[in-house]
Parts: sequence; C-alpha cells; structure tokens
Amino acid sequence: MSRKHAHQIFRAALQAADPEQAVLRYLHTDGKTLTAARRSYRLSQFDRIQVIGAGKASAAMAHAVERVLGRRIIGGAINVKGHAPVRGAKPLREASKARLRNIAVTEAGHPIPDARGLEGTRRIMEIARAAGSRDLLICVISGGASALMPAPRPPVTLAQVQEITAQLLARGATIHEINAVRKHISQISGGELARLARPATVIALILSDVIGDDLDVIGSGPTVPDRATVADAARISEKYSISALPFEETPKPGDPAFQKVQNVIVGGNRQAMEAAARQARLLGYRTLLLSTFIEGETREIASMHAAIVKEILASGHPVRRPACILSGGETTVTLGGNGLGGRNQEFVLAAATALDGFGPVTIFSAGTDGTDGPTDAAGAVADADTITKARAHGLDPCRFLAENDSYHFFDKLNGLVKTGSTGTNVMDVRVLLVP
Repeated sequence: MSRKHAHQIFRAALQAADPEQAVLRYLHTDGKTLTAARRSYRLSQFDRIQVIGAGKASAAMAHAVERVLGRRIIGGAINVKGHAPVRGAKPLREASKARLRNIAVTEAGHPIPDARGLEGTRRIMEIARAAGSRDLLICVISGGASALMPAPRPPVTLAQVQEITAQLLARGATIHEINAVRKHISQISGGELARLARPATVIALILSDVIGDDLDVIGSGPTVPDRATVADAARISEKYSISALPFEETPKPGDPAFQKVQNVIVGGNRQAMEAAARQARLLGYRTLLLSTFIEGETREIASMHAAIVKEILASGHPVRRPACILSGGETTVTLGGNGLGGRNQEFVLAAATALDGFGPVTIFSAGTDGTDGPTDAAGAVADADTITKARAHGLDPCRFLAENDSYHFFDKLNGLVKTGSTGTNVMDVRVLLVP
C-alpha cells in the first residue's frame, strides 16, 4: 500500500506542475488587451505575434499560448526533447506532440545537445532577428532549454559544446555552473536572445527547474540579464579541468536589450511539492516538507534523509508515524563507475542501503520530466524488503552503488518508476513514507 501511496503523491505533484495550466494562470486576453501577470498590452500595437522557445515543457506551454491568442499567432518555432518509447511506461501526457497550429516543433537531443537542436535554434534566431518594433515574441522556456537550444559562438563548435556538457555532467557540476559556462560560448543564452529580438516586445513565460527560481539560470536565461561573468565561466572551467574556451561577455542588468522584455515565472518545484504534501495528508500521513532547495551530492542527501527516517522510527521526531517526509530540488552525482542510472535512482538505492534493517519505510524519488539520467526511467522506489530481496537474488547493493549502476539494480527488482514523457519539468520529488 505504501508504494501505491508514494505513486499517488508523485502524481499529485505532477498535476500541480502541469505547464499548460501554469501558463493559463498568468496569460489572459479580453480580445483587445493581453495581460501577462500584472502587465497589460494593447493587441492593436502589434502587427505580428509569434511564439519561440525551448524546453521539455515548451510544447504544452506553446499550446496554452495558442489557446489564449488563437489565430493571432502567425508563426513560431520551438525545440522540445525527443523521446523514444518507454517500455512498461504509462505516459501521463503527450505534451511534446501537442497539436500546434502555426508553430514549428523540432525534437532535439538532451542532456547532450545535437544537430537537430542546432537547426531548430537557427529558426528561432531567424525569427528573433527579423522582428521589428511592432512585433510581439512570446518566448516559452522550461527546463532543458540550455541543451535543446544550442547556438555555439564561433569558433566554438557543436562538438565542443557536446564534449564540455558531457564532462561537466560526469564531474558533478551543478546546473548553475554548467549554465555559467554554456552562456559564455552561446549566441542565444545569457540574455542574447533578448538582444537578437530588439526592438520587438518580448514576453518570456518560464517554468522553473532550478533551485531558487533564478531567472538567469533557468534554460541559461536567454531573455534575462546575466549575473555570471566571463571570470566565473573561466573559474568553473578550471575547477572541472575543462579546456580553455574563447568566452565572451553576456548582456548585464541595465542593457538596452531588456527595455521591452517581461520575464514571468509561471511555476516551479514549490507548487509541485505543496500539492504532494496535500495529497499525503489526504492519505492520512503526518507530513513534513523539508525543503524545495535540496542540492548537493546525491549519496550525502540520501544519508541525511535516512537519518531523519531513523529518528522518526526511534523517537517519533520530527514527526510522528504515520509520517511522510517530502523534499524537492535537484542533486548531482559524481560518476565513479561505468553503470547506468540517474540521481533519483541512486538516491533511492543509497537511502535503502542506509535504512536496511531499521524498520518499515518506503523510499521514492523521481524526476518530474519523466527521465532520470540517460535512462528510460523517471526514478525508483524501494521499501524495507528491497535490500533483503536483492541479496537473496545475489545482488550486492554496495557494488551497484560503487558502479553507479542503480538502473540495473532496480530493473532486476521491479523497482523502476517509468512514466514516459510527462510534458513538464520542475526538478525532482522525493517521498519517504514511514507507516
């Protein structure tokens, strides 16, 4: 029953992070005036309205914009993550294939950018460059946009961007660090899209997938003044032993490029986690939402969560049983082995190993985008019997952890969580249930 409850809590989080509904909460029209958050625009001042952008949720977000503005949208281009069919998954939605009237959709590679993304980004840049003072560009940005919208600044090549991204991911760099590097070798990130679009009016609708909802980090901030500098990018490259690159400075606060730009965050991890907490309470659990700012090395975060569960089992603190501990955010994995997995699967394996023999507990962790690392799983789920069953099947959890091979561990134990593409992306949801 606890596993079923964990899935129900996760589904509630996903529903709250629905990107189409998130946009519709902030974008409205009465036929004459368009309202984005609290700012209004007379539609008569625009000759053309187009939609551009990228991200795992950008198709659903663009569909919402079409619902609001209909045939007033004359065109556009977005890049979305290409998804292969997931064996055993029950897709929650097919947002990446949402029917868009006049907006071209390019499926591209993520987390490593590819040539498809490069070609789709050229279309986006062409639309931005051609926009004039009586144009409105509505930009939809969600998690994954950095990789899905590659535009390396010559002499940097796509192959170099691919190599740099892979190296930073493998060495445990945070999303803030990765994006600080990528912004300074890009023609579109770090405020450069806003510069390209000037003098058009730009409304950027942004679904956050980063801790703290930092606008200049989400999707590498294509329409946002960049706080990171060339010096920051160089320092990060040196920290992770990345080859020297020809970094160029990005537009900063006060740059004229942002005079006609409005950036609106339409949703993020907090909304998802608050919905998860409400569902947990409905299921009868005393619920504690630890934080939506959880980051750091996955195994260390798993150890911290395991310590809280041990305290609940031992003393009833910080919350009495039946208890639900929730946390959001996004951790990192420093690869030391050659296995297959992701941060959520590794979290569950590390926490289950730490809690082996301590008492009843269910551990669930999954990415809201439906993918975890380079796998077809969103995450994993384990309970008090998982490690015992593993050893009965001759599986050593410590060896699988050492090899970063959590996927194959849980695949053998029917512990993988597979949702298929969810059409959203607001970081991760972790659920620990102590009945």
